[in-house]
Formats: sequence, structure tokens, C-alpha cells
Amino acid sequence: MTRAMGAAMRRIHVGNALSAFGLGFTVPYLYVYVAQVRGLGAMTAGLVLAVFAVAALIVLPFAGRAIVRRGPLPVLLAALVMAALGALSLGLAGSAPAVLLSAAALGAGQAVMQPALATMIVECSSAETRSRAFATQFFLQNLGLGVGGLIGGHLVDTTRVSSFTLLFAIEAAMFLLLVVIMSTVRMPHSPRIEDAPARSAKGSWKQLLGNRAMVQLSVLGFVLFFACYGQFESGLAAFGVEAAGISTSALGTALAANTLMIVVAQFAVLKFVERRRRTRVIAAVGLIWAVAWVVAGYAGLGHGSQEMATAAFVSTYALFGLGEAMLSPTVAPLVADLAPEGMAGQYNSAFALVKQLALAVGPAVGGPMAASLHTPYIVTFLLFSLGITALALRLGRQLTAAQDRPWQARSRVVARGAAPAEPVAAEA
Repeated sequence: MTRAMGAAMRRIHVGNALSAFGLGFTVPYLYVYVAQVRGLGAMTAGLVLAVFAVAALIVLPFAGRAIVRRGPLPVLLAALVMAALGALSLGLAGSAPAVLLSAAALGAGQAVMQPALATMIVECSSAETRSRAFATQFFLQNLGLGVGGLIGGHLVDTTRVSSFTLLFAIEAAMFLLLVVIMSTVRMPHSPRIEDAPARSAKGSWKQLLGNRAMVQLSVLGFVLFFACYGQFESGLAAFGVEAAGISTSALGTALAANTLMIVVAQFAVLKFVERRRRTRVIAAVGLIWAVAWVVAGYAGLGHGSQEMATAAFVSTYALFGLGEAMLSPTVAPLVADLAPEGMAGQYNSAFALVKQLALAVGPAVGGPMAASLHTPYIVTFLLFSLGITALALRLGRQLTAAQDRPWQARSRVVARGAAPAEPVAAEA
């Protein structure tokens, strides 16, 4: 990595931390703000959360193309300005239409930030440093969300609208500060669509869908996000309250345990996974999450004391955090290494689209099931976790040695976008 790439990477990491810090101020309190503080009711609050998902699904297919054509930095700056306007207007909105329009702008901006920042990390890292770069990004995101949520919780007062307006204003300020910082980043030159023969957007998507390894990784990604992230604040929380009798304070402790595990374990885990095949690391995550679902089942379906049930439920979230820490230096770098030269933005946006789909479907499926069908809920997601292991091992047969074992790369040139000419040899 050159000195210029290192300087750019440091600013990118600062940007990740600031954006997460700003989001942490508002995300945990969005439902309460819309439904109770603004008095718009639970239906409008639910629609706001749905608007976030819909806005992301609409803009992400176009975001990938824009990143490829214009580069990630201009797209990121535009997304930050949109998110800042959305956050500020959300803090001032007093009617349902104004709240929904503001949420759409904020959701679209947030959604585009993810692939833009990921592509910047790809362009400022080498094959040897990419896993550590994405692990650092994930660490800073969780730290920023945790600190922002903690500070925001001490600032809000449900009896004063102005306290929530202040939170959204701080979030908008974080996005605008990030615009200033990112404007100083000097990205290394990377190929754009203008540098190559013109391709249509339809052709780019056709090329992506023709990459069997990327399609399999997308299916695997959908299951990962559906079976874990899509359950955190919906199905698993409902199961804990309804089946295990977990209090709201214990649920908060469980969420804190998840974040703490990520923050504490991230770099220790990184040393463990850096020299191991990526697909086997993902397969191991599936097994860890299967254990987590068994522990959750004990919390809600066992016959132990309430203290034991609470401890088991908190342990479930901690085990999920361990799996997340293993995935952060694994999945995102793999998406980048599967992308043909100059197409990282398209691939990052496609994978972000898969993530948003999973996060939209996961709560819709898991929430009602967890609230009333306790045993089927645990069994279903236990099987999904085992499916992660099976899909990861199958994906391993589609990857080149450099894609699955990047530490063996002898240069920055990584085999991308194509299936191996022959199966990857088994490790000794």
C-alpha cells in the first residue's frame, strides 16, 4: 500500500466512524419519535421503517452504475448531502407526508453510502490488506453506533420534541462534516466505464448474473442477513419477550453484549481468519450461529430459572456477534475480489441490494413466527444456519485459490470475476 493510499484509507475509516456515530443518535429512537413524540401513531412509524427499505431497494441498482461511471467519491458526497437533508427535515417534520418524504431521503442516502465506502476501501487497499481494512471498518461502525446510541439516549426526552430535533440535527451535522473530510480524500486512479468500451446497464447486470461465484455468494449473503441481522430487532427480540419472558432491560443488555463482542473480539478474530480459507470461515460462522439458535431455544423452551433464560438469551446475541466479527474481514473482500477490474462499485451495490432484501423479508417472516410459533421458529433458523455452512462449502468449489486464500497472492493482481479452470485443491 502506498503512502497516498494509506492517507486516503485513514480518512475513509474516520468517515465510517462518523457516519455510524450519527446514525447511532437516531436509529434506536426513530419509532418512538414518530409514533409517540410526533403523535403520528404506530402505523406511520411502521411505514417510516418500511420506507427506509423501499428507498434503498430503489436507489441501489442505479448507485452501482453511478459508482462505476463516476467513481465512488462523487457518489458518496451526493449521498451524504441527501442523507443530511433527510435527517434535518425529519427532525423538523410534523406531519405524516413530511416524515415519510424525509425518511425516504435519509434512507436513500444511507443505502448509497454503503457500497460507495466499500468501493473506496477496495480502491485504497491491496489483496494483502483488504481483510484488515474491512475488519477495521466493521469495528468502527459498531463502535460509532454504540457510542452514538449511548449519548443519544441521555439527550432524548419523550416529553420534548426539541430534544429529538437536536438528535437529528447532530446526525445531519455528522454527515456534513463527513462531506468536508471526504472532499480531502485523493483516490488512486482506477478504471471507469469511460476508460473502456461503452456497456449498457443491462449488459453490466447480465455480466454480473453470469458470474456463477457471485450469484452463489449473493444467495449465501441473503441467507446470512435473513437468518441473523434480519432477526435481531424483530423475530429474536419477539421470541425473547414472548417465549423466554425477557424484560426490555435484558433485551438491551443482549444487544449491548452483541456490540461488545464485536468490539472486543474483532482483531483477535482477524488474526485467526486471515490465514484460513474464506469459505471455511463462513462455514464455521454457520455452525456458530446454529449453536446460538440452540441456546436461544433453551432460553425460551427450556425449563430453567428466569436468570438462566436471561443468561442464555444474552449469550445468543454474543455468539451472533462472534460470527459477525468473523464475517467482516471475509465476505466484503470476497465481493471485491470477484468483481472484474473497474466493476467493484457494481458488485458492491448488488450485494448491498441483496442485504436490503434480506433485511426487509427477515422481520416480516421472523416476527410473526417468533411471537406465536416458538418451536418452529427456532428449528427454522437453526436449519438456515446449517444451510449457511453448506452454501459456503459449495461456494468454495467455484473460487480460485487467490479468491479463497488471498494471503497466497504474490502481488496486487488478484484473479477476479472468473471461475477457476479447475477445482481448488484441498488444503493439507
